[in-house]
Amino acid sequence: MTDLLAYYLHDLSPHVIRFTDTFAVHWYGLAYVLGFYLTYLVMHYLARKGLSEIKPEQVADFITMVALFGVVLGGRLGYMLLYDWDHFVEAPWSLFLLNQGGMASHGGIAGVALFCLWYARKHKISWTGIGDTIVCGAPLGVFCGRIANFINGELFGRVTTVPWAMKFPTELLHEDFVVQGGTPVSLPQGIQYSPEIIGFFQTQPEGVAGLEAMLHPRHPSQLYEALGEGLFLSMILLSVRLLYPRLPHGILTGLFFILYAVARISLEFVRQPDSGSEAIMGLTRGQFFSLFMILVGAAFIAYGWYRGPVKKSVA
Repeated sequence: MTDLLAYYLHDLSPHVIRFTDTFAVHWYGLAYVLGFYLTYLVMHYLARKGLSEIKPEQVADFITMVALFGVVLGGRLGYMLLYDWDHFVEAPWSLFLLNQGGMASHGGIAGVALFCLWYARKHKISWTGIGDTIVCGAPLGVFCGRIANFINGELFGRVTTVPWAMKFPTELLHEDFVVQGGTPVSLPQGIQYSPEIIGFFQTQPEGVAGLEAMLHPRHPSQLYEALGEGLFLSMILLSVRLLYPRLPHGILTGLFFILYAVARISLEFVRQPDSGSEAIMGLTRGQFFSLFMILVGAAFIAYGWYRGPVKKSVA
């Protein structure tokens, strides 16, 4: 019965607009900009309500700096250290080649935490207080990033037969394609994205139907993660912030670490592991690194519980 299902063939372009072969506006870059803007709106809203260590007029500068030094630098360094160590050792300057891709959410989170620590000491305000504010909006950036992952056809899920499964042509570029039963395919140099792969097959005798026959139906895990690690998480934390304005500093930050880790660990079970990524103690690298986030989150909550409720608004 499942063989008769017509699964959606992913054919979205990674470009918002393409001017030339080498110059284009990418959805992924736009997702970063939109994510920072949404985080700014949430932080500015909380600051105006007196629920932030940062004053409303300081939010814009803070977001600009945390985006550059926390998210981008931290995310890139985290990817090189956690997922591409051999390449980093051989060519450490590749850290700055952002156009080649490669960002890790765990590295971005660590980068933001360290930047907030520096910012708090510089301005003599509560580090955990800053954290409680930024975690309410930051998951919206994760949401935008995962949507961009979906548009790019990357970080797709494991093979499945659920009715909403999708076929991603970028599977052909995954080294596990043959292992999973796919037919070896020789693609022209330079073909990297789903629309280009589909365009290539349209020139072949079997056409797109031949392409669909080779691909496996998969979980659209990018959308699962967009909701679980992004939108829903932000809604939960923002609701707690508004319902409990005197919540001790650090509690919300701890909740973010724990809830993000739980969502990431759970959803990784339906996400295809990265090419060449070896399991650690039976877990994917994303799951393994997330375990430490639970410990960090518990430490933040214990610290906040020990310090007690916030006595007054700080903004």
